[in-house]
Amino acid sequence: MPFSANNPDRKSWLHVDKNSDFPIQNIPFGVFLTRDDIITIGTRIGDTAIDLGALHQLGYFDGIALTDDIFLQDTLNDFIADGRKTWRAVRNRIAEIFDAENDSLKNNLKHKEIVLFRLDEIEMQLPVQIGDYTNFHSSKEHATNIGSIIRDSDDALQPNWLHIPVGYHGRSSSIIPSGIAIHRPNGQMLPNGATEPVFGPSRSVDFELEMAFITTVANDLGESISTKEAEDYIFGLVMLNDWSARDIQKWEYLPLGPFLSKNFASSISPWIVTLDALEPFRVEGPKPIKSQMEYLQYKGKKSFDINLEVSIQPKNAKETVVSKTNFKHVYWNMSQQLAHHTINGCPINAGDMMGSGTISGPTPDSYGSMLELTWIGEKPIKMKDGSERKFINDFDTVIIRGFCEKDGTRIGFGEVSTQLLPVFQKK
Repeated sequence: MPFSANNPDRKSWLHVDKNSDFPIQNIPFGVFLTRDDIITIGTRIGDTAIDLGALHQLGYFDGIALTDDIFLQDTLNDFIADGRKTWRAVRNRIAEIFDAENDSLKNNLKHKEIVLFRLDEIEMQLPVQIGDYTNFHSSKEHATNIGSIIRDSDDALQPNWLHIPVGYHGRSSSIIPSGIAIHRPNGQMLPNGATEPVFGPSRSVDFELEMAFITTVANDLGESISTKEAEDYIFGLVMLNDWSARDIQKWEYLPLGPFLSKNFASSISPWIVTLDALEPFRVEGPKPIKSQMEYLQYKGKKSFDINLEVSIQPKNAKETVVSKTNFKHVYWNMSQQLAHHTINGCPINAGDMMGSGTISGPTPDSYGSMLELTWIGEKPIKMKDGSERKFINDFDTVIIRGFCEKDGTRIGFGEVSTQLLPVFQKK
């Protein structure tokens, strides 16, 4: 089935600003609460949210094999489970419906009142029920920086890093959509020079700039997925802020890795941008430094040119951009990550989420965490209001934005914005 929705010459009869992340060539998928307190699956063109449940009930998806309730649910899981053929057919049909040359909905005022919403009339929800969450450690620059901070530059990368996409199983219960505030976590820490740990609020709360991909049902127990077929099981991508408490992490991470330092919150952007929409922005990834095992080898362009930036906004002050980087810097791509995840026969389900790990670029202003940007606090960052940051302060809001741009077409993810509040206090 062709990518007709990607036609760069297509215009929509809905208004789309020139620099919008959501032109008609994007057509992401999400879940939102409407002005009538109804949760529905939807998409977005420009600043207009589109109720796909209502659109389906009104007959606009006739001819596509969809169940009656496919969009009348509070998650995208069942739709994602239908597979790429269905995703592409639906996305192509949406592009047709909202094409400037198509009058079927454009001139039907009654239907438009049912289907279309302003953004201030909806409340975005978590788009999928995330059953399992895996976080990788796939940026060579980030891994090198962390190794240099913890150990030294001669021993920065662990011996296994250039051989496997290192990862760990996280948790899904505290993954939240953009706009929901989080609290500073408590935990055990070992102060510098101390021999016994102390308990209290983390003093080193950090963001981690990541992307994450959402999967469909991929394999049975015992079956593996190859790099060649991996993308058939990837629905799309979101931006991910995988919050970290560095002082808690430093004390707990040996021998089994992060635990309380990571499981207090992870924030994602609410619109899932499909791989189909990102197709025009494929690029070559970093060349392997060491020969990779056969099951990790791949052909073709498996990376994507996605510009990413992070801002910190203190309370009642202007935001300050602290990092600019690109998803294309990630050493281990998504196909390799999925192939490695399943090489031992681990089943992958619809709605599973897999994070890239912190994405850092080659220059100090392109690092993807405060730990790196300030070099564990040695080089504080000055905000526009004159204050300084070593890590994230209470009432700061961290904002991550991302977009692709090529030949006049821009496909974006919107933003994931999260405020850090003080430690939770029971009332």
